[in-house]
Amino acid sequence: MKSPAKTPPSKAASPKRAAPKAGPRQSPSPHKNAPTPPPPLSHQYAPAGFLLAQLGAHAARKFAQLLAPLHLTPPDAGILRVLRRSEGLSQQALADTLHIHPSALVAIIDELENRGLLKRRPSADDRRTYSLHLTDKGHAALRDIARASQEHSQSLLAALSLREREQLTQFLQRIAAHEKLTPGVHPGYSRLGTPGPGSRR
Repeated sequence: MKSPAKTPPSKAASPKRAAPKAGPRQSPSPHKNAPTPPPPLSHQYAPAGFLLAQLGAHAARKFAQLLAPLHLTPPDAGILRVLRRSEGLSQQALADTLHIHPSALVAIIDELENRGLLKRRPSADDRRTYSLHLTDKGHAALRDIARASQEHSQSLLAALSLREREQLTQFLQRIAAHEKLTPGVHPGYSRLGTPGPGSRR
């Protein structure tokens, strides 16, 4: 008697994997299509003329900040310095030296005289004009200005060695002479013009 044929065991159906759920659709990164940022600025590629103008404006602002505690401005300091070199200069001659409008100079001289830093005196050559003289208080103010100027130079030139500072000074003097600038006189005086009503400058 034949034994019944064995039926091969049926393979169990493997469970179907669930399809992954789609997450929220991500929007493209806002930086993907953003323009490439420009390279960082460098003084290396700036023209020499621009650097001189940039440093000049920066230096003027820093000097004004150093003079502020003395209740002086750079134009005040410049006038006192000129009068130290040329004691007894007439008001008109001072205006010519500074290349400033005489009306603008009157306002500055009035204030400096009211503060006791200088004094008008009748000219020995022409009684119709006045000569300008520094007072003791004016000379004391010049000593304070000299200290502020020294601090100003040390701060500005801190990145340079002593030899480099001497070389820079020589180069700047050569440029100033070539441009026919008046020694010791800031060209900004010519821009002061005539002050408006109630304005100091």
